[in-house]
Amino acid sequence: MARILVLSTASDVLGDTGKSTGVWYEELATPYYAFLDAGHEVTLVTLGGKAVPIDPNSDVTGDDAPASVTRFRADDKAVALLAKPGRLEDEDVTAYDALYIPGGHGAMFDLATSDLVAKVIGTAWDNGKVVASVCHGPAAFAKAVDANGDPIVKGRKVSAFTDSEEEGVGLVEAVPFLLETRMRELGAKFESVGDWQPHSVVDGRLVTGQNPASSDGAAEKVLALLG
Repeated sequence: MARILVLSTASDVLGDTGKSTGVWYEELATPYYAFLDAGHEVTLVTLGGKAVPIDPNSDVTGDDAPASVTRFRADDKAVALLAKPGRLEDEDVTAYDALYIPGGHGAMFDLATSDLVAKVIGTAWDNGKVVASVCHGPAAFAKAVDANGDPIVKGRKVSAFTDSEEEGVGLVEAVPFLLETRMRELGAKFESVGDWQPHSVVDGRLVTGQNPASSDGAAEKVLALLG
């Protein structure tokens, strides 16, 4: 059994727009159950232990909802974690085998700017842990460096929400930076496919996915690395 630390955004407002945001439900729920169903231990945390907000655009029901979201919504234990996750500040990432960061636009506003998040990612990487993220989650890599002071993503194959997809959802002006552009600026070998198509990338112990549809593939790659 491996131990997996899941770090979610706790930011519920989209910058200065006043619009609600948060974690993208599928990007949390799909890996959550992939890890649990494989027999691993999952711990959910946020900065300060703040509640996990769900981006309302991802809180879909009925036939349009991903199976993992429907399952999560009906899982009292899982829903309780959203209201009271653990505090990242209280965790030692070296006690875990993997760090996974789901996306949602919220990550652009708290995880991307946090010195603590950057330190935790760097520590996980330097200690040989699997580091994984999907969609807007790689915004958390913006300030993360390794022991040599190089960006975690420098020289590595990475995917994330593309500039084209950001244009497609009409939020280019709402976000503090374009994620694809930032990853390239940090020296990443950015890879993507067509908008909204599943695409996940593994480079050593680094796993990234392009968009919500990439959650399955990214989770499978994490599980493969964990053996």
